[in-house]
Amino acid sequence: MKHSFVKYLVFFSIMLTNMIALAQTNTITGTVKDNAGMPIPGANVLIKNTTSGVQTDFDGKFAIKAKPDDILVASFIGMKTTEVKVGNQTNINFKLEEEGAKLEEVVVVGYGTRKKKDLTGSVVSVGAEEIASRPVQNAVQAMQGKAAGVDIGSNERPGTVGNINIRGSRSLTASNSPLYVVDGIPLNSGGIDFINPTDIESIDVLKDASATAIYGSRGANGVIIVSTKKGKNGKFTINYDSAVSTETINERAPLMNAGEYIELRRWARHYSNPAGFPKGNAPTIANDRDIFLATADPAAWANIEKGWAGGTWDGSKVSTTDWTKYVTQTGVTQQHTLSVSGGAEKIKAYGSFGFLDNTGTLKGQSYRRYNGIANVDITPTKWFSMGVSLNTSYGLNEYGLSNVGRSAVASSDGIYLTARQNLPYAVPLDANGNRIQNPGGDSTIRNVFEEHKYSQDQRLTLRAFGSLYAQLDFGGFSSKLDGLKYRINFGPDLTSYRNGVFLNGLSSARSGTSFASLAKNQTISYTLDNLLLYNKTIGKHDFGVTLLQSQTEYFNEESAMSAQNIKNADNKWNALTPANVTLENYSSNITETGLYSYMGRLTYGYDDKYLVTASLRYDSASQLSKLNRRDQFSSASLAWRIDKEDFLQNISWLSALKLRAGYGVTGNAAVPAYATQPPLTQVLYSNSSGVQTNLKLGNTALGWEKTTQYNYGIDFGLFNNRISGSLEYYTSKTGDLLFDASTVTVLGFSSSLANIGKTKGNGIELTLNTVNVKTADFEWSSNLSASYQKSTIVELQTGKFDDINNNLFIGQTRGIIYGFENNGVWKPEDAEEMAKFNAFFPVNSPIFTFGNARPVDQNGDYKIDANNDRVILGSTEPKYIAGLTNTFNYKNIELSFFVIGRFGYLYNVGGENLSGKTSQRKLDYYTDDNTDAEYQKPFFSAGTGDLYNTIFGYKNGSFLKIRNISLGYNFEEDLVQKLGLSRLRVYVQAANPGMIFSKVKWVDLDTQTTYSNRGMTLGLNVQF
Repeated sequence: MKHSFVKYLVFFSIMLTNMIALAQTNTITGTVKDNAGMPIPGANVLIKNTTSGVQTDFDGKFAIKAKPDDILVASFIGMKTTEVKVGNQTNINFKLEEEGAKLEEVVVVGYGTRKKKDLTGSVVSVGAEEIASRPVQNAVQAMQGKAAGVDIGSNERPGTVGNINIRGSRSLTASNSPLYVVDGIPLNSGGIDFINPTDIESIDVLKDASATAIYGSRGANGVIIVSTKKGKNGKFTINYDSAVSTETINERAPLMNAGEYIELRRWARHYSNPAGFPKGNAPTIANDRDIFLATADPAAWANIEKGWAGGTWDGSKVSTTDWTKYVTQTGVTQQHTLSVSGGAEKIKAYGSFGFLDNTGTLKGQSYRRYNGIANVDITPTKWFSMGVSLNTSYGLNEYGLSNVGRSAVASSDGIYLTARQNLPYAVPLDANGNRIQNPGGDSTIRNVFEEHKYSQDQRLTLRAFGSLYAQLDFGGFSSKLDGLKYRINFGPDLTSYRNGVFLNGLSSARSGTSFASLAKNQTISYTLDNLLLYNKTIGKHDFGVTLLQSQTEYFNEESAMSAQNIKNADNKWNALTPANVTLENYSSNITETGLYSYMGRLTYGYDDKYLVTASLRYDSASQLSKLNRRDQFSSASLAWRIDKEDFLQNISWLSALKLRAGYGVTGNAAVPAYATQPPLTQVLYSNSSGVQTNLKLGNTALGWEKTTQYNYGIDFGLFNNRISGSLEYYTSKTGDLLFDASTVTVLGFSSSLANIGKTKGNGIELTLNTVNVKTADFEWSSNLSASYQKSTIVELQTGKFDDINNNLFIGQTRGIIYGFENNGVWKPEDAEEMAKFNAFFPVNSPIFTFGNARPVDQNGDYKIDANNDRVILGSTEPKYIAGLTNTFNYKNIELSFFVIGRFGYLYNVGGENLSGKTSQRKLDYYTDDNTDAEYQKPFFSAGTGDLYNTIFGYKNGSFLKIRNISLGYNFEEDLVQKLGLSRLRVYVQAANPGMIFSKVKWVDLDTQTTYSNRGMTLGLNVQF
């Protein structure tokens, strides 16, 4: 009995233990999502230290049995592993972040990628989030102010982009534009404006020669690498991004009204002929009839007569015509992008369609672009993968008033400035409603009323760019070959361009006869790369080898024709046939170039602390001479991750610290094809043959322009990367400049391209990212990009002597302003001093009178001459460039503002001729009643007016401008899910709201015009 009792007691104890254990095992459910809230299919959820686990389904959901003491571990490739203790929870949701912090980010460095922490060269990256932070029309705009050392200008004309300059200008004649690389393929022509910014995953800018030398001849001016979005493992997602913007012109330099301008013209006529016209403060109606060409334009004179209605002059009664209202409008821009992305183990895909419709703030200007992109990557086996990226773009640009065919005295800067030249007292239509061709009666001033109906410059571009690759991974055949890969890249690039121009005889750009022209251009190019890559880790040693053989071919074919007196205006440029017109100009041309290259790169790392990169590239460029077209370009760079050293392990506030040093040589062959050809080119005619003279003397010895650059950098992270960034210092020397040198005129040529001269440069660049405040609900972060740069001419065609005729000076940068220094205007109290200058001239023809511009007499000889009194006033190239973004996040609300500035340079506003010929902006000018004025007296002239008026044009161009303010809201996850969405965001943005600081109040120094576009944007981001 006793044994039976013990047996039953043991049995029930075991059963009770099992029941308790069973009671403590629960089914845990949840989801695994990424940092953006997107579900991650195929993520692993395991019980720590066991093999028990599950994978998430298509919606990122999972269910697993676990005990309270168990720890669940969620992981996915490329994401940080996250652990959560079960405890009393029955529902656990994981949010996985992308693996690594700032220094773990992967950047594209040319023919491969590297982790940012392993970089040895100077590379700056702009990610998809930064690009998407403000809606822009092209990728160039998205980079503005985001990359230290990269200066990007503004161009607000629809369909056009600003200039890009990386680390200053090195070449004096050859191109200073950077090389663009899209999805691994260098572009042989054009920029990246054809790419939809929404399709860009990242933009990596290679700045120093140790990074760019891998591209040899084309990396001299920096390299901009664009990577478009690819499909990723996980659930297929659909994204819709939309933005609508409205803009109007913000004018900073208002014009004089009719009364003010009439007074100025009176003074101008008086000072040009004091005996013939009274002073401006003593007008008569009889003189006004003569001054304002009463018989030439009765409508304008009728308006002026309103001022004489009471018998004495009252300028306030004269109506003012704002001519700009006839050429401006509210600009509206729509941007829509629909994209699909996703992938599985063996195939990933991304595709999108984008539409941009930009109606400009000036009538007749617009840009419409359609974009399509398809990226597919396939990995059918462990040893083979292939992929294709096809990016197509169709753009229709209505350029507005063109300089092509311009014969009238209209502004070459476009319709807006032409409108500002029209006289404020003149009117566009006469009493019968007919258009007045020359408002005000002046034959050189043309009516801009409805100009968009009389002129058209239409530019159509169709571009198809592809990037195809196939890759063999030999490690799939044998583990002994792990890390060895062969890759072939092929990049075809096709562009078809058509430019049609029609100017009616009534256009402000013509003098009464119509004009039409048609130009067509077709470019076909390709790049073929063969790559052998090997990466191996042995203990603490990391090795990498890249070998390249590359071939690039470029083919361009163009033709053009033009004619005047188009019989039927409706035909525009579409009927330029012998039956309709007599062609006055026609031409055709063909250009072929090639580049053949070999490259080797070696990377080595020891213990994740000491990093070395070295490369050697060999290029042969067809546009150079046969003797000198081949050359080699080498580079080497080192990096030391000091934060990995034992002696720094106990410094808790140091997150990262890396020192870098690099050296590299790059080449520049960016000159026109056939620049080496001899001076006479054979031409075949229908019945004979002959020769024609080239415009330039060919140089059969033309070779490479070479730049040697040294770069020193430090990358840092402090306080758990609350403060991070990099500081760079570089020096560069460029020799054998591709220079358009003057030749002996007896040869029949004025210039010839030659390898002459030297330049040098240096600069400092700072990238700083800070998290200033961070709490549970609020975060304030800042991103600063700032740089100092200086380039200097060392030697020219004349050796160490200045080339004044070409505005080039030893020891100075390009863009020098060389002229007379401003000393104000001559005033009555300066009579004695002024007489000393006039002593060299006849009494009745003095060089200076009261109110004239007063240049500085540099050598004190009381003569103003160009040889002795002109000085270097400054440079148009900014020394300091900065961009700052501040972002504030409170729960689901995000506020950011972006400012940009340029400092330390001069901007030439052109002076004020005050000729009284065309309209005039409001300013303080000299008269007998206003002798203490800023500007000179008006002087009626068909030319420039005062001989030295340009001295008033040189201004300090420093400015700091708010480029963008953005306010966004991300809807709550619960609401978004109820709507069947994954993400929903709305935002509103203000573009160009105002200047913080400017040295020239009446010029927008960012756009370098008196006006700029200002507007609002409403946007929507939806993810399904």
